[in-house]
Amino acid sequence: MVRDSPLSEITLRKYERPYQLDKRELVKKICLSLGLLQPGDSRDVVVDILLILQDSSRQKKAISSEEIKAGVEETRKKYNLEIKGIADSNIRRQLKRLRDVMLVEKKNNFYNLAEFETLEKIFENKIEKFLVPQTIERIREYLAELEK
Repeated sequence: MVRDSPLSEITLRKYERPYQLDKRELVKKICLSLGLLQPGDSRDVVVDILLILQDSSRQKKAISSEEIKAGVEETRKKYNLEIKGIADSNIRRQLKRLRDVMLVEKKNNFYNLAEFETLEKIFENKIEKFLVPQTIERIREYLAELEK
């Protein structure tokens, strides 16, 4: 049986060079670049979640979804953003998305960036070296099959 559901999925976007962006804007561009956020999307809580996880991982500290939610609320107030999208269910959904793209790991209901690595290292090891080559190889298999 052939499935129409992808085994994995990745979106990559290229933006201008990161000149003079504050930390939240840098994380937002990372989320946009990795397809975690759509251009023009006003629902950007995933940005705040990733920002909080990045800060906690620098300290090698895993944090609970409740701590993440509190951090998101604080961050959104700091940047004068609407306090929307911070329901527990949405925080968990965004954490799941981050886990699905292998940026975040969960252990005993605590979250951190994968292996407490930097986002740059996680991207290199999990996406650039692992996910992208496998995806390209599978596309090549479909192309070769078409030529038969």
